[in-house]
Amino acid sequence: MANPSITDPTKKYNQPPFPKQQELEWPGLDSQMDPQPDWGQDSYKGSGKLAGRVALITGGDSGIGRAVAIAFAREGANVAISYLPQEQADAEQCKQFVERSGAKCLLLPGDLRQKAYCSQIVEDTVKEFGKITTLVNNAAKQGKAVGSLAELDYERVAETFTINILSFFETSKAAVAHMKPGSTIINTGSIQAYKPSEEILDYATTKAAIVGFTKGLSSELIEKGIRVNCVAPGPFWTPLVCASFPKDKIKEFGAQNAPMKRPGQPAELAGAYVYLASEDSSFTTGEILAVTGGGITA
Repeated sequence: MANPSITDPTKKYNQPPFPKQQELEWPGLDSQMDPQPDWGQDSYKGSGKLAGRVALITGGDSGIGRAVAIAFAREGANVAISYLPQEQADAEQCKQFVERSGAKCLLLPGDLRQKAYCSQIVEDTVKEFGKITTLVNNAAKQGKAVGSLAELDYERVAETFTINILSFFETSKAAVAHMKPGSTIINTGSIQAYKPSEEILDYATTKAAIVGFTKGLSSELIEKGIRVNCVAPGPFWTPLVCASFPKDKIKEFGAQNAPMKRPGQPAELAGAYVYLASEDSSFTTGEILAVTGGGITA
């Protein structure tokens, strides 16, 4: 008899072509996607690995961040999520999933392009929950695909860097001031750090910077007993995709750029973040954990 818990990973989720999508404006909303992403809300089973912990997740309202928030809550952690004000509907839905899991959820609307906000979300998290034990630097800007370097104007590149890497510096700096030994920082990188796509070169370059940031910061903070790691996703079915690529590319997303011939679902990433936040990874720091559907990062 077949074991129902074992599945063929190439067929576990929908494969392209997908229904005709609307091209979204950044940051996009989960509610605007068809099919809806799987965030693990019906499938993730916790086992108390993060009991008593407090996590702050930037970009935690939707996509990967939402899946991580749900998983952390199921593992026993209280969660704070930051997001743009225009993503309030997604944030409210994420809060419902977290609270149904038995955890508390703090909503922190604002803009990571503002330096003060990067530190304020840490202070608000500590004020609400009394501590912060895990920071997930996850929020990102991925602009529309372009045809050449000439189309990447200074303002766009500067904004991408401000959100995708400068906010990591500022938020991490604020968090470390409150963190005790055993705490963790997890950065969201990308396979784009290793296989950059020219049409989103600004985004890809920031993801390479996150790899360097992770490795360098891990060396500094290990003396404080704080571990720093990175998860590098491949192509995943999130609003960021529909806000970046034209309709024809969205329809076939994952078919060409993942050996599994499909995009990953946010739920398939959650376990990687739980591992890096928990005692299971107590001897792991400075690591880049790739979850790419077979894409090679070495």
